[in-house]
Amino acid sequence: MSALESLADRLADRLPGLLAACGVPGAGLAVLVGDEIVEHAAGVLNAATGVAATTDSIFQIGSITKIWTATLAMQLVDEGRLDLDAPVREYLPGFRLRDESAARTVTARHLAAHTAGFDGDVVPPVEWGDQALAAFVDGLGGVGQIFPPGLMFSYNNLGYVVLGRLVEVLRGRPYDQCLREHLLAPLGITHAAPTPWEAVMRRTAVGHIGGEPAPHYAPGRLEAPAGSVLAMRARDLLTFVRMHLRDGLADDGTRVLSRAGARLMRSVQVEQPDLGCPGDARGLGWALYGRHGGTLIGHNGGTVGQNAYLRVVPERGIAVALLTNGGDPAHVYEEVVGGVLAELAGIIPPPRPAPAADPRVVDAWRYVGVYANDVAETTVEQDASGRLWMTIKPIGAGSVLLGAPEPVELLAYRGDTLLTAGEHTAVAFLGDDGQGRALYGHAGRAVRRVA
Repeated sequence: MSALESLADRLADRLPGLLAACGVPGAGLAVLVGDEIVEHAAGVLNAATGVAATTDSIFQIGSITKIWTATLAMQLVDEGRLDLDAPVREYLPGFRLRDESAARTVTARHLAAHTAGFDGDVVPPVEWGDQALAAFVDGLGGVGQIFPPGLMFSYNNLGYVVLGRLVEVLRGRPYDQCLREHLLAPLGITHAAPTPWEAVMRRTAVGHIGGEPAPHYAPGRLEAPAGSVLAMRARDLLTFVRMHLRDGLADDGTRVLSRAGARLMRSVQVEQPDLGCPGDARGLGWALYGRHGGTLIGHNGGTVGQNAYLRVVPERGIAVALLTNGGDPAHVYEEVVGGVLAELAGIIPPPRPAPAADPRVVDAWRYVGVYANDVAETTVEQDASGRLWMTIKPIGAGSVLLGAPEPVELLAYRGDTLLTAGEHTAVAFLGDDGQGRALYGHAGRAVRRVA
């Protein structure tokens, strides 16, 4: 028995109990080593119906879709139809932002690397028509600019919506049709569902919230390029990954992406701030996780009650995909994906961030103030005892994304990066407002000081 087969047997034995312990209704899992894929599934697709998860079941992959969208864009670069560093407005004349100078200079590279600098969490309306994306992108004139394009990394869902629209315009057809014709078909993937109408024809997982099936399957078509709809089997995701590991070649030898394009996508485009994971950076679509025994790339995804995880070790030809539909999948990810990477690639992820031995924040005046974007206002204040607190208050449509405001204490970690009490989420304070205070708060997304 090969090491991969032995590992697969142990995962098959362990997965059902692990899902039950974490309240995860169901999961699909696949592991790639070279040309070989092993897969397993456990649990149920819908707690209300009890339909079992199988290896042919499809789950939403969430923001892992961004790698697919970036690949569609890179195919256009290969064809000479898209210049990564040309202003987006050359292809989308109606593209507007509140900051006209930024709208004139944002490029496809900025969009794909999360460096465009505009507010990326605008809540779009629920629309499903073929023209929905066109109308939405043409109406972004009120979206605020947080920092000049190219200045830094700030995770940007809206940037990928714009990138998906750019693909639509250059291909002359809807985004989901571009996925089918230029990626799914050449890769021989037949079970993926870029729309809910295709999903209902498959053995499809539904998300779960609080142990119950989610109230709806997907929030609409507008966020599809950023990762709101696309669903597939775990092995389908690894078929896509295998094309990237072969530098653009499908299993049958079809050239899907140029060698240069595939390698550019997984090369560093921007370093991330210190968010508790040393060396993290971004490529085009890919997240780059630094070196902990080997190079590691991938992405996470989250939709309405579903979570997906993808990790890839390019130089070893190893990848693992875990797709889940509710509960608390973080521990499942750590044990299953972490175990695969440790056993097959010798990669040991760094420990979770922990507060400094003395968690009191020194020089808290640098962080105190109000930071805001279009969906939330974040207040950082110090109490009489010297403890530092952060409160995030939703603004308008931001209430859809964020819950009721509740103060959380900030604890010392390292340098200008602090940790929230309890979850230990890293918050980096960056830049200088001219008075020695931080200009930006950053917890994956940058927010600018306003007071």
